[in-house]
Amino acid sequence: MERLEIEIFLTLAEELHFGRTAERAGVSQGRVSQTLAKLERRIGVKLFERNSRNVALTAIGEQLRAGIEPAYRHIQEEVAKATAAGRGITGMLRVGFSGAFTGDLILQVADIFSARHPGTELQIQQVQISDPYGPLRAGDVDLQVTELPIAEPDLTVGPVLISQTRALLMPSAHSFARHASVSLEDLAEMTLLTVVSENVPAHWVEYHAPRQTPTGRPIPQGQAIVYWEDVLSLVLAGKGVCPVSAAGARYYARPGLTFVPFRDAPPLEYALVWLSARETARVRAFVQLSREFVESRGGPAAVVDTI
Repeated sequence: MERLEIEIFLTLAEELHFGRTAERAGVSQGRVSQTLAKLERRIGVKLFERNSRNVALTAIGEQLRAGIEPAYRHIQEEVAKATAAGRGITGMLRVGFSGAFTGDLILQVADIFSARHPGTELQIQQVQISDPYGPLRAGDVDLQVTELPIAEPDLTVGPVLISQTRALLMPSAHSFARHASVSLEDLAEMTLLTVVSENVPAHWVEYHAPRQTPTGRPIPQGQAIVYWEDVLSLVLAGKGVCPVSAAGARYYARPGLTFVPFRDAPPLEYALVWLSARETARVRAFVQLSREFVESRGGPAAVVDTI
C-alpha cells in the first residue's frame, strides 16, 4: 500500500465520511473515492459498505484497519521524533502562565505539543504578579503568557493569545456592584488594590492600577498585592477593588464577589513573551503551535470560551 492509500483508508475508517476525509487528507472527494476503489480492486474485496446516507467498515475492512493502524502510528511517531531531533525540538521546555485561564490555554497547547514532538518534556508553572519577568530572566521558564503592555528591551513579545473585556472585581456589597457597567472615572470613588514592587515596571502598574482617572482625578490606592489569590481575599474583606479580565468570573466566582464590566477601558490582552537571547527551536515551535491553536478557535477574543 502507498502512503496516501494508507492515510485515506485510516482517515475514512475514523471519519466514515468522504467529505471530512478529503478535507483532512488535503485532497478532493473524488480522489478519496478513486483511491479507495483502487485499493479495493487490489485487495479484491470491499472495505467499506456505503450508500447515500452511511459509510461503514466491512469485516475485512475492520481487520485491515486493526492490522495496519498500530504500525502506521508507530512510523508517524518515529518520523516525528527524527524531525524534532533534526530541528532541535527536543528536551525540556518550561512555560509560565499568569492566571487560571491562561494556564488552561497553555495546558491544552502543551498536550498537543507533546504529541507532536515526542522528544520534548514540558513543565508548566505559574508566574507571580509581583515579579512578572524574573523567572524568564533567571532561566526558570523559557517563555510565558502574560499581560500586556510589555516594553522590555531584552524580551520578545509574540502573538496575542487572549483578549478579554476588562471588568472591575469588587465586593458584592459595594454600591457599584449593582451597576450594569462602570467607567474608569468611577475609580476615583473607590480604593484600588495596586502592585508595588521594584520588579514590576512603572508603565505596567500605571496601565493596570492607575493613580488617576483619564480626566486627572486621583484614585485612592489600597494595599499592594503579591499573589493573585491575595486579590480575592482582599476584595472579599472590603479592602479595595481590582481591574481584572472578565474571564475571571468563570474561574473565581464565589459568594461575595462581583465582576462588573468596564464600558470605556481597553481590553486586557495576554501574549507570549520570551528572553530574546534564549530563543530556541523549541520556543519557536511552541509559539507557532499556540498561534495555530488560538486561530483554530476563533482568535484571541473567543479562545477562552473554547477551553
